[in-house]
Amino acid sequence: MPFTANFLDGDAFDHALGKIVCVGRNYADHARELNNPVPSEPLLFIKPATAAVPLDQPIDVAGRGEVHFETELALLIGETLTAASPQQAEQAVAGIGLALDLTLRAVQSRLKEKGQPWEIAKGFDGACPLSSFIRLNEIPDWKALSFSLDIDGERRQQGNPKDMLFPIPALLAEMSRHFTLEPGDVVLTGTPAGVGPLIPGSELHFSLSAGLELTTAVAP
Repeated sequence: MPFTANFLDGDAFDHALGKIVCVGRNYADHARELNNPVPSEPLLFIKPATAAVPLDQPIDVAGRGEVHFETELALLIGETLTAASPQQAEQAVAGIGLALDLTLRAVQSRLKEKGQPWEIAKGFDGACPLSSFIRLNEIPDWKALSFSLDIDGERRQQGNPKDMLFPIPALLAEMSRHFTLEPGDVVLTGTPAGVGPLIPGSELHFSLSAGLELTTAVAP
């Protein structure tokens, strides 16, 4: 069944889910933990809409080998953006939520070593669990948001937009230079340090300071 974006109050978004545009290494500490260079410009890639699944349902990655979690702030796009300014891009955000950018790390590393595209490591079915979204007008200061992931009661990741290498308005503007962003598209904004493999049976608790709390589990 196709994924439908919903707001936290239960209302469905008016548009079907589109593409999921992502940025790699948008937190310097995450780039360093994987021994990657800190980029001087955004490293962009796309997940298909078929990668999206609800974050509040058990995460099923059986049969895929080692799958790494990457917790990210997710933006729901509400207006069309093409070669937009940062100001225009900021105003086009309809809602903010959380996402997991699931990654087949060994597959990604092998493909990168060969200089080959690594979509199969990032865009497989179920590779983008998404939460419900909080409407932007319900967030007093979205630039001050913080988010976190606890696994089995242990803090594993914590992030804040102020620590991003490329601030959200500038990041959206840059994306819109290459890919027109349309209502229903989702943008993932990068992950902070602390990524690692998902362990079957573990419990994941997500928190977004604007009022989103969510607990799920990795399927056995």
